[in-house]
Amino acid sequence: MTASITTPGPFLRADRDGERRWFLGGGVHTWKVRESESNGAFLLFEDQMTQGKMTPLHTHPDADETMYLLDGEILVHLDGHEHRVEQGGLMMAPRGVPHAFMVLSETARMLCLHTPGGGEAFYWGASEPIDGDDATPGEVDFGRVRASAEQNGGIQLLGPPPFSHVDTGMHSAVVPTATG
Repeated sequence: MTASITTPGPFLRADRDGERRWFLGGGVHTWKVRESESNGAFLLFEDQMTQGKMTPLHTHPDADETMYLLDGEILVHLDGHEHRVEQGGLMMAPRGVPHAFMVLSETARMLCLHTPGGGEAFYWGASEPIDGDDATPGEVDFGRVRASAEQNGGIQLLGPPPFSHVDTGMHSAVVPTATG
């Protein structure tokens, strides 16, 4: 018996096309290509964020994560070193490499690519659908982010954001940790 390989069919998405979800770690995700649409080859979403949003230190054990900045500026902690990434810049964290980022500009927009796919269940479990054009930020809930990581895999949370030395002017921001 010969195994058959299915190839995904072609499709197009315009600028505003794709399902929009509020990521409970902060930001609006617009799903551009879901894993099932690429036959598991990759996951691609746009992430719209505001100043001060930061991620815990984490890895993706089974996927490389590439971030291409469409607008704004972020500070990336990549394998123990910090780098500023501005509009048009790119960051790639190979699978298993510890990384985190923080938004420095008032807003930032980036494309996030996971290759191969495999982390979609984590992002899905750590987000809520957005109805219509409402882009009002939802509540940040790192407890649900952590729970989705534990339940769905695709990410390993290692510790708090490594950016305590950076003053963003967002003194009331909630700082996520790996444990809550």
